[in-house]
Amino acid sequence: MATNSAISDIEARHLLAVLGQRVRAIRMQRKMTRKDLARKSQVSERYLAQLEQGRGNTSIVLLARVATALRTDLPDLLRMREKHTAEEILISDILRDLNPEAHKAFLQSLSEQFAVPLESRRRIALVGLRGAGKSTQGKRLAEHLNVPFVHLGSEIELLAGMSTSEIFSLSGQTGYQRLEEKALMQSLRQHEQCVLETGGSIVTDTRMLNTLLTTCFVVWLHAEPGEYMRRVVAQGDIRPMENQEDAMADLRRILADRDELYSRAHASIDTNDKSVGDCVAELLRLTPKALQNNMNSVQGA
Repeated sequence: MATNSAISDIEARHLLAVLGQRVRAIRMQRKMTRKDLARKSQVSERYLAQLEQGRGNTSIVLLARVATALRTDLPDLLRMREKHTAEEILISDILRDLNPEAHKAFLQSLSEQFAVPLESRRRIALVGLRGAGKSTQGKRLAEHLNVPFVHLGSEIELLAGMSTSEIFSLSGQTGYQRLEEKALMQSLRQHEQCVLETGGSIVTDTRMLNTLLTTCFVVWLHAEPGEYMRRVVAQGDIRPMENQEDAMADLRRILADRDELYSRAHASIDTNDKSVGDCVAELLRLTPKALQNNMNSVQGA
């Protein structure tokens, strides 16, 4: 008897049928005959006919040739959706031919056209380095707005079942970022309105940064390097002071590397020489109308 994890004959036939439909849809979109595809892919017409009809086992090597001939890639070909519109295929084609800079412009255009207007957003995401004041100010702001405060670092640890240091020790930066993205998406699904404190490096991941920019009102909290250092030490972490000169150089380098990324935030607050109360008051002034209305309705209740 087959185990529960084994794929059934019915499931296998369904997968092959969907794959065949996908190949045929892209071929038709390219205005290619089966003979054209056979010639370009060096795969026989008979094999292609079987593939499009969802019959027989499919060699991954031959399928890769078919994908190349169709000007697509194997992962795209293997997306197991039964229907792909001509518009989706065309958009995929356009993106494939664009360079990285054009990708950014394309994404910016999409964001401006389809993202929720800033004044209607009900989530505030705080970005910036450790020591910028995200935790203290974020918690105060959430209290004022009567919305949940979400510390993404804690959500990552909860998801992983271990501390951040253990995650880095076992999986490194790449493993941590995978968990970070999963925790971010989970938090956004769970909270339609909240104040979200993010990790300092989240802006270095293009996908997560774009997710924040399209779903939240993003505020960059920043300070001078010396102020960051002072605050981190005040939090009880004396490691930066063990080799202060190197630590300061590293901090300046990180700030320089991420300045352009942080500056993509919708607003920024310079927290130097400002009290927590002053910073929170400034955050409240920047808060989108939708959340301010929420705060006013709670106060008037």
